[in-house]
Amino acid sequence: MEKIRSFIAVELPVELKQALSRLQAKMKSASAPVKWVEPGNIHLTLKFLGDINVEITGRIAAALEDATRGEHPFDIGVSGLGAFPGLKNARVVWVGLTRELEKLEQLQKRIEAGLTPLGFPPEGRPFTPHLTIGRVRDYARPDDRLALGEMIGGISLEKEYEIGVKAVHLIKSQLTREGPIYSKISTITFK
Repeated sequence: MEKIRSFIAVELPVELKQALSRLQAKMKSASAPVKWVEPGNIHLTLKFLGDINVEITGRIAAALEDATRGEHPFDIGVSGLGAFPGLKNARVVWVGLTRELEKLEQLQKRIEAGLTPLGFPPEGRPFTPHLTIGRVRDYARPDDRLALGEMIGGISLEKEYEIGVKAVHLIKSQLTREGPIYSKISTITFK
């Protein structure tokens, strides 16, 4: 049985990906030990599925259809930077989301509920909407993490951007030495 690594996500507009690329370029100048996410690969993850059997992709798409039935397109804002677990001990560098987050959270909950019968348990932690733009490397020293946190606190996007949430995508993630290659398996557009 063939297995694929997969997740469910919302795509970002090209203009936003370009702005995130410029933001990363500014941050790279500090030479922090961060593995930056390729701007073309940045997305809004709603549910990570892990390794799944190819045969189940049709059932996942059907569950996504059910979960999004009656959903109308909406816009969320993109603004602000941060780090998990915090700026003093940065491990993941992210860009925050604003506006209409309740709608996004409800959509994510419906997707989780629709996938549970297929063997995908709900996440153990609360959904925290964000865009991951970089991951601090394991070998980073505490002072590297602190300096990165200070830089994050002093930098921002040049303006607030929007993501039009009008579809969700089931995406295959193929890991390679050069980085992940993403390809859409199915797209469910809100009607």
